[in-house]
Amino acid sequence: MQPIVQISLDLTHIDEALETAAMALRAGVDWLEAGTPLLLAEGLHGVKKIRDAFPDVPIVADLKTMDGGYLETEMMAKAGATHVVVMARAHEETIKVVVQAGKDFNVKVMGDNLACLDMVAGAKKLEALGCDYVIHHIGYDERRGIAAAGLPMPSPLDELQKIVEAVNVPVQAVGGLSLEQAIQCPEYGAPMVVLGAPLTIDADAFKTAEGNLESSLRLICEKIHGYGQPSN
Repeated sequence: MQPIVQISLDLTHIDEALETAAMALRAGVDWLEAGTPLLLAEGLHGVKKIRDAFPDVPIVADLKTMDGGYLETEMMAKAGATHVVVMARAHEETIKVVVQAGKDFNVKVMGDNLACLDMVAGAKKLEALGCDYVIHHIGYDERRGIAAAGLPMPSPLDELQKIVEAVNVPVQAVGGLSLEQAIQCPEYGAPMVVLGAPLTIDADAFKTAEGNLESSLRLICEKIHGYGQPSN
């Protein structure tokens, strides 16, 4: 799989999300994600507005589905989502019905291994049950809680190589990665790079003459897409 850049619209107002999405697409982003905060704030209507504004762009609905998977997938598909997210910690039957709904409504399924006691086993389970992609995910609360206890904060990069080697579907790594770490994911064999929005751009690493966010994001997209180009 060629590297793709996905921007997670972790915003709570649809107008701000649409403005950010337009900027990101101009800069070269490939996929839009209706992040969980946006889904909580705007729901199906938010996904529909993103679809109406950008009719040809893949849209990931980060549902974090744990139950009622078929209906949730159907609803998001009809709203315009092209990808949905189901959790590995959900019951196997939930994962199965999400996968079936994906087939019925032409939606790809991303399986998320957040909170799995064995992250590699969780990724393999998701693939075995029919997920099209694996999201290797260290959760926000998990990271903060471990750090607050004075322990080293875990990173998706810790086991990313093992996850990539364990499955045959594309892998995405999320959870506390710096911008520079996210950009490095294709080097681990994980071609789907997620950038969170609101965006924080390192001015030193991605400095542009214009000094604006869109120009910096364009440089980032060019670097990520460059991993898929043959070397001279």
